[in-house]
Amino acid sequence: MNLSTWNGDMGGFDYLALMVVDIDGKLREVSLPASYTSEKVLKNGIGFDASNFGYAKVKDSDMVAVPDLATAFLEERDGFRILHAFCDVRTTGRGAEGSAFAHYPRTVAASALAALRGRGYADDARLLVELEFYAFDDVRYSTTVNHSYYYVENSEGIGDESGDKPRPGLSKAYHLASPGDKYLLLRNRAVRSMAAVGIPVKYHHHEVASSQLEIELDFISLAKAGDLVTLAQWVLRNEAAELGLHVTFMPKPMYKVAGSGMHVHQFLTKDGRSIFSGEGLHNLSPLALSYTAGILEHAVSGSLLAFSNPSTNSYRRLVPGFEAPVGASFAKGSRAAAIRIPGYLGKGEARIEFRTGDATANPYYFFSAMVLAGMDGIARNLDPVALGFSPGEGEKEQTLPTGLYHALAGLSKDSAYLGAAFPPELLRAWIARKEAEAEYVYNAPVPQEYELYF
Repeated sequence: MNLSTWNGDMGGFDYLALMVVDIDGKLREVSLPASYTSEKVLKNGIGFDASNFGYAKVKDSDMVAVPDLATAFLEERDGFRILHAFCDVRTTGRGAEGSAFAHYPRTVAASALAALRGRGYADDARLLVELEFYAFDDVRYSTTVNHSYYYVENSEGIGDESGDKPRPGLSKAYHLASPGDKYLLLRNRAVRSMAAVGIPVKYHHHEVASSQLEIELDFISLAKAGDLVTLAQWVLRNEAAELGLHVTFMPKPMYKVAGSGMHVHQFLTKDGRSIFSGEGLHNLSPLALSYTAGILEHAVSGSLLAFSNPSTNSYRRLVPGFEAPVGASFAKGSRAAAIRIPGYLGKGEARIEFRTGDATANPYYFFSAMVLAGMDGIARNLDPVALGFSPGEGEKEQTLPTGLYHALAGLSKDSAYLGAAFPPELLRAWIARKEAEAEYVYNAPVPQEYELYF
């Protein structure tokens, strides 16, 4: 990819690509030739059918996408200069003419940040997101009435049925170096492109499993985190396509190998300083401990996981034995805990890492729900130890939901804390959408059931 920041030159592009995020967090685009891109279009946007984005019914689907030029960047592709820009979405209905559409992911994130600032004790949430993913050289899958299968192949030994080529092993590839690491070029190209459009990257490396990779971003404000994580995933998919590869953020694309999460390190700030450092347990402040308790309480109910782990495949990952959390606990240095306090931090650097979520999430909804859950813990002065989230030796952890239905049932019962950013109609639409996905998957037999029961 050939990406660069935009200098504001209105004559410096051939097409304006309006980037709109759908309800699942995926990017959609419509391209306008430069000859049509007037000041009026930039100010008023263009109409689109929101029913195709999962937000609205056909009878009430007209909405307007308005480019946010503060997010614009240039791409040179196939001899064309394309100016990409994220959009805000406005309604067109009577009584709300031109107002921000409350269900739209960018609107939800802005509302969550406004709610945080409205409480007075913090002015931002800073998020560091780990993007774990798999890269495959070949992917095939099919489902019909009489058969169902998937097949993946990589250049690190998966799909080499003869076994006569060198390979790192299915689960021995953590921080693998070249020449064993066959996907270094992909990560190098992706990180270069991310840097070109202002996505801060801390580092990248090979992950545990064969062809499993990670790019860790640096800390980002809640105001920009959804945009930049979505953009980073778009960059990765495009760089992979140019190399003839396939990238997936599925939490569990293969049987009995490590799953891919989207861990989120975080802390709250006031006047530019962290308010998570303190003299409490694990060097956390009382406010940070209550924030932690809020996240864990709403994770146990299922309501937070309905946004952080919103796919049936999410719960294939949340199983013992693969460094994925299965219980609601917090601990220092433990990768088995739902919330880990990194053990290598110095004094005054306190933060927490929520390890449960994955990238099937809409990142705007996920991050917003997570921060609102933490805020609820602060508002109620919750104590994570008293609530049993730091079990002693021999004590049993509280369990997280084990399936998507369980999480959605929790969201139906436990949603009051989300009210500052998530309209009730959005919650109902989300539950209905995800229940339909669960029904589709859980009604289908899988090959393992043939092995056990046929």
